[in-house]
Amino acid sequence: MDGATGFAVTALVNILLSLVSIALSWWVLQNIRLDLFLRDPKSIQAKVLYVLLSIILGHGLATFLIDYMGWSRMVGSLFG
Repeated sequence: MDGATGFAVTALVNILLSLVSIALSWWVLQNIRLDLFLRDPKSIQAKVLYVLLSIILGHGLATFLIDYMGWSRMVGSLFG
């Protein structure tokens, strides 16, 4: 695989990993009772809060996983 193709595949994997992480965070947040802390849990602001929290948590998870994959590749080149 040449450099451009490898770069494109890495970018595609990073995008997919980010989207899956955000979806996973959304799914997990559905089990947390944030309505206890909200004045009107059915309002648009509450829904936006769920979206923002899922993006923030999903981005953090995706960043960690992407960094971990990069570190794993670096360790592999250390021994080979």
